[in-house]
Amino acid sequence: MSNPEPNEEAGPQQSAPLRLFGKLVSGMNATGSCWIVVLMVLINVEAIGRSAFNKPIIGVIEMIEISIVGIVFMQLADSLRRGVLTRSDGLYNQVMRRKPAAGHVMAIVTYLLGTVFMFIVLWGSVPTFTDSWSKDYYIGVEGMFTFPVWPIALIIVFAVAVTMIQFTIMLKDHVLHLRKGQ
Repeated sequence: MSNPEPNEEAGPQQSAPLRLFGKLVSGMNATGSCWIVVLMVLINVEAIGRSAFNKPIIGVIEMIEISIVGIVFMQLADSLRRGVLTRSDGLYNQVMRRKPAAGHVMAIVTYLLGTVFMFIVLWGSVPTFTDSWSKDYYIGVEGMFTFPVWPIALIIVFAVAVTMIQFTIMLKDHVLHLRKGQ
């Protein structure tokens, strides 16, 4: 199914800052994908170590728990940009084909709400990051395995800000298309 988004990919018609931003978003997605591969290797090595040698790798569960959160947020903006973020497109696609102006209005409302939601998440995530940094929060069992929370909290803050910008870019694209009557 084709995606009717005006600028789902960075193309030659976009300005240099938008192309650079697109590369940042794609890089974050690639980093998240590489992180998944590293976790898969770690899980397999841990399983083999546990089964074959009765020597599990301590802290794998904690690393997986905190990594999943980081991976999701690292890949969020690119999922939005590519139009593969979980959503129901049936009605939207029909409206865009039959009445593009109404479809653009639907998209404007959706992306405006997404921008506001990301702002709210960012507003709540910054204090979590500053607390985890200043109060030295960690996960795990002291003496066995611990990992600081602040790196993942920082990833969340950064990735939410990037996703909010991506929502804003898509919102702007639909406003421009609506103004042009496309």
